[in-house]
Amino acid sequence: MTQSDFRPEGIRRRTVLAGAGTAAVAFGLGIVPARFALAADEVPVAELMQPDGLKDLTLGSPDAKVTVVEYASMTCGHCARFHKSVFPELKEKYIDTNKIYFVMREFPLDNLAAAASMLARCAGDDKTFPLISVLFDKQADWAFVKSNPVPALREIAKQAGFTKESFDACLKDEDLLDKIMKRRERASSVFGVNSTPTFFINGKKLAGGTSIEDFSKVIDPILNAG
Repeated sequence: MTQSDFRPEGIRRRTVLAGAGTAAVAFGLGIVPARFALAADEVPVAELMQPDGLKDLTLGSPDAKVTVVEYASMTCGHCARFHKSVFPELKEKYIDTNKIYFVMREFPLDNLAAAASMLARCAGDDKTFPLISVLFDKQADWAFVKSNPVPALREIAKQAGFTKESFDACLKDEDLLDKIMKRRERASSVFGVNSTPTFFINGKKLAGGTSIEDFSKVIDPILNAG
């Protein structure tokens, strides 16, 4: 998805009731379009990995020779396809063998994406990636429905241990929403991220990312460089 996929209404940093008897949620408010820098082909790794106030979601060893950073939106169809068809092999081949350090960062393209990202964060460290996986697997059930998406999101969150109270509390967390939105703004204005998914491999933007071969072509030469 690209800049043109941003919904015009924008997310503001507050919450509203999604409807009578439903959760107070962080979507339905509209995302303010990000200010985009020129797309960068390469970013200094030290700058890319500089803390931004929000703990990174990571897998693998931080001492790995290769660091892969993904900027993703939970409502992005291309992101879902990556996580369903490419990520399992990437994980088996490189992450589980400590050859790469994988960092996933939020870049919500719309209101629902921000809400789903918040839920993944609130699930807790050991449940964050499993919940992300389920949200991508069931994306069609909650992200593209014509009716109120809250019940479907709540049902998925329930499987990760959320109660109605913890679900509502998560989506009322304005501090978390603010940090996610600041992360997205930094990715846009500093690193030139303007579509999802966007990958950086040791700071170099990956062209493609639709197959394991796309990643291997960049990762393997670095690993074999001695």
